[in-house]
Amino acid sequence: MTKLDHAFAQIDGTDVDPDADFSLPGWIYRDQEFFDLEMERIFRPSWQIVCHVSELAQPGEYRTIDYLGESVVVIRGDDGAVRAFTNVCRHRAMRLVEGPSGCTKKLVCPYHAWVYETDGRLTGVPMKSEYPALKPEENGLVPVELEVWRGFVFVRLEDAGFPTVAEMMAPFEEEIAPYRFEEMERMDEVRLRPRGVNWKNVGDNYSDNLHIPVSHDGLTRLLGKTYRIEPFGWADRLHGDVVDDERQNIWEKFYRRHMPRMAHLPEEAHKRWLYYKLWPNMAFDIYADQIDFMQWLPISPTECLLREVAYCLPDKYTPEGKARELKLVRYANWRINRVVNKEDTWLIERVQQGMASKSYGVGPLAASETCLRSFARKIRALIPEAREPFPPAPGWSKRA
Repeated sequence: MTKLDHAFAQIDGTDVDPDADFSLPGWIYRDQEFFDLEMERIFRPSWQIVCHVSELAQPGEYRTIDYLGESVVVIRGDDGAVRAFTNVCRHRAMRLVEGPSGCTKKLVCPYHAWVYETDGRLTGVPMKSEYPALKPEENGLVPVELEVWRGFVFVRLEDAGFPTVAEMMAPFEEEIAPYRFEEMERMDEVRLRPRGVNWKNVGDNYSDNLHIPVSHDGLTRLLGKTYRIEPFGWADRLHGDVVDDERQNIWEKFYRRHMPRMAHLPEEAHKRWLYYKLWPNMAFDIYADQIDFMQWLPISPTECLLREVAYCLPDKYTPEGKARELKLVRYANWRINRVVNKEDTWLIERVQQGMASKSYGVGPLAASETCLRSFARKIRALIPEAREPFPPAPGWSKRA
């Protein structure tokens, strides 16, 4: 059994985790050596969401994502296929495109004007005869693995055996199908929000159920005591149902009373706020009126970047005479979640401050903290030093 096979056996539950009742240790939320191993063992082999295929409607349309020192461009080819490449010219490593999106007939390097087709082939080199070692057929753009799941486009830099997005989401296909992800359209541009916290801090908070009645008054008024969480292998399912509560503020009441009946959704979906957290750093927030994706990209041991955008179905799905009401419901959704996001930011920043204390090792986990247990199990399996409550001596990662 290889080291990776052994790690997956621990993740899948065939091996007992002796530390299951404890949180991950504080030092791995600030340690550079641990962070570097995470980038190698967790992030380079993991899928990252880029966009929706509706944002690549025409040949030459592209979207980019930057992470781990890499820039990846996803582009619709002249043949209609969607492909991903590193955003790097094969001549002198110049970036080919700037910004989050665009449309082009060819990818032309702004440094020396090398020309690439939308399928990655190198077809133009000024003064080509001056390059004795150049073989154009061997110097096309470097491809990046790509997966399209229900219309959303994901990429990964390496394959280390982690499941596909389709495999992670397989337990939920029946529940997701009515929302018609494939037909979604972007509501606005991608929002980027820097956070001065370790990436795991964001994900831990997303999966944490116990803080909601303590720290989110509005969300508690909206969902009452209906909020539930459950891990499913490589993805977590979280959900709550909107309840009748006269303590709700104006936007909470408006959302509850005015959500139109959408013919494509089952009745129970109209009041359900549904969330899926995918390994290791992505989430879908699913509502009857819209869906969002969010990912938290690592920048340093104590910094990450939130990347998020909202989608909705085309106008043809809006009930007749309900367009204005649905627009206001979406605004109410935003007002409610703006408060939740502000509260969560305050929480995770102070947890990060606490993680800096040398007094903190690990904390006990409640039996109900099932998603935190599932995530911690994966981290400990992939980087066993996460079992140490306090940091090993510097240089430990090289010895490991």
